[in-house]
Amino acid sequence: MKQLVLAEKPSVGRDIARVLHCKKPVNGGLEGDKYIVTWALGHLVELKDPEGYDKKYQSWKMEDLPMMPKKMQVQVIRKTAKQYKAVTALMNRKDVNTIIIATDAGREGELVARYILLKNHNKKPIKRLWISSVTDKAIRQGFDHLKDGREYQHLYEAAMSRAEADWLVGINATRALTCKHNAQLSCGRVQTPTLAMIAQREEEIRHFRPQTYYGLEAKGAGITFIWKDIKNNTRSFSKDRISQLEKKLSGEMLQFDHMKVKQKKTYAPALYDLNELQRDANKRYHFSPKETLNIMQRLYEHHKILTYPRTDSRYLTDDIVPTIPERLKSCGIGPYRKIAAGILRGNIKASGHFVNNQKVSDHHAIIPTEQFVNLTDLSSEERKIYDLVVRRFFAVLMPPYEYEEMVLEASICGEHFSSKAVRTIKAGWKDAYEEEEERQSQIPEVKKGQKISVVLKRNEGQTKPPAYYTEATLLTAMEKKGLGTVATRADIIDKLFRTFLLEKKDEGIHTTSKAKQLLKLVPEELKQPELTADWEKKLTAISDGKLNRQKFMSEIRGYTIEIVDEIKGSEGKFHHDNLTNKKCPNCGKRLLKVNGKKSRMLVCQDRECGYRETLCVLSNARCPNCHKKMELWGKGDDASFICSCGHKEKMSKFKERREREGAGVSKKDVARYMKKQAKEAKEPLNTGFADALKNIKL
Repeated sequence: MKQLVLAEKPSVGRDIARVLHCKKPVNGGLEGDKYIVTWALGHLVELKDPEGYDKKYQSWKMEDLPMMPKKMQVQVIRKTAKQYKAVTALMNRKDVNTIIIATDAGREGELVARYILLKNHNKKPIKRLWISSVTDKAIRQGFDHLKDGREYQHLYEAAMSRAEADWLVGINATRALTCKHNAQLSCGRVQTPTLAMIAQREEEIRHFRPQTYYGLEAKGAGITFIWKDIKNNTRSFSKDRISQLEKKLSGEMLQFDHMKVKQKKTYAPALYDLNELQRDANKRYHFSPKETLNIMQRLYEHHKILTYPRTDSRYLTDDIVPTIPERLKSCGIGPYRKIAAGILRGNIKASGHFVNNQKVSDHHAIIPTEQFVNLTDLSSEERKIYDLVVRRFFAVLMPPYEYEEMVLEASICGEHFSSKAVRTIKAGWKDAYEEEEERQSQIPEVKKGQKISVVLKRNEGQTKPPAYYTEATLLTAMEKKGLGTVATRADIIDKLFRTFLLEKKDEGIHTTSKAKQLLKLVPEELKQPELTADWEKKLTAISDGKLNRQKFMSEIRGYTIEIVDEIKGSEGKFHHDNLTNKKCPNCGKRLLKVNGKKSRMLVCQDRECGYRETLCVLSNARCPNCHKKMELWGKGDDASFICSCGHKEKMSKFKERREREGAGVSKKDVARYMKKQAKEAKEPLNTGFADALKNIKL
């Protein structure tokens, strides 16, 4: 008898087949002496569309809502039906007595496999492969410690509850809004509160009124001292107060009162979970969360050099610690050789800063695997993400950053002033990033009562509004509000852009007119992040076996009826304010002009038509005048670059200019120049602090 192994993707399935010595090709998989390995293509089975329950649902009508099937059913996805037939044929073979689920080790991975088993009415025993990387070693160890499939029944119930809840609420609310207002309007329990959160930030910015504040500086002996009041505030909103202080203190001597020197240390930031990695990749490289996840997936599945990406933990478990030396050797090549060798020479300890069994649920933090890496095999984007993970891994294994913080307290006629400096003692984990740290010379002791001449200067500024969300800060806000999971947040943000509810202006995220109108039409409770956060807590409770799935689904059905009734009875109106005079070539209706994430398009207003036409795309080409990214209009030789500052350039002229500008300049030259610029940008502003104090004669 044989065991059938069901993987989620062909690439992972083939890796497992190789490790299990399954070499014989069969329809939909590979066969060996003991195992048959097959795979899904992502999802092969999904919840039935509404029309699958009743043909009348093919037409969207308000009187048919809410759609509430007594029992939710599944259907084979048409595009992947061929693979489903192959998988079930292998599953039903008489010489197969056990099914081993080897899909991604998480809630959605469990659902991929269980829906296939459900649709096929499987009665055979189930085992579970649960691994965090797909290296040969991890696969072998995983098969040596297979779990009983029944241990993951609650996880499956949570996954099924999530899918059914999103179907009931999302599809019913979307159809109700679309029918009510004759427009393509969609909502959901995660995307709608996310949208509301962005709109709220825009309102805060719109209603923000800047206030002017004032401060006072005293400069002497090359040192800048900052005035502060009794509550340690360094600025005041009273211009008169600062003006009077400036007048009172002008011409007076500054007196040193004392110097406080404290030795401090900081530990490396915690290891990456998916959210933190997506945030850093967006800040540093402007990768969208979706792009980062896709790159991580390749590094995990194809290259096998990083562990499972969809994790919400930033810690390791005790059993990973003995594998750290092997992981260091696998990634300690090229630019990482020196750092990795230094760590290996030391004593690696399981510090609580990165090892904590209690803070790991399904998967530990993202770290390198034991698979040897060939950096030349990686694309530029893959190198960047790999570099982030490897350096963070090195950092947590290195000593803390130790430094001296020096605060020089002074006064003029009883008014307090201070100046600060930092001197590095040991770079510690900061050496993992090969950045030049500020290493100041030792500051001598200052005698109490010593006086120097200073020049006073009043400064002023204005309070700033909160910043528009970027994809990095939006991920943070979603995490804090409990909106979505690490596995779904990137898709939610991507969907909001694809449905033209969000658009980018510079790096800031803005709601569109369509989104603003939608938020006025959506039931109030569906906009609250507390709703979906409560759902996620209950789904976690279901997966932990602490909440009955049927009770949760009963609540969802009741809530679905409420929101559909609310939409039906609402008096709000929706109108297209982006109609153009150009008509759709398919249905003849007027097209809408919309802004995509990186393009501008014309789309048909008819939901069933779906016609789209791209007008222009945002390129990586920079304007020679203002250096902003230019839009590319047209195609081929007729294409032109156009900048928001008014600069226009034909494609042929652009190519000529780039050849002139880039002549004789290699990529290494550019990289060297950029590194120099970055270094100069990090130079401390108060560089004269230490030297100036050394010149004071005490």
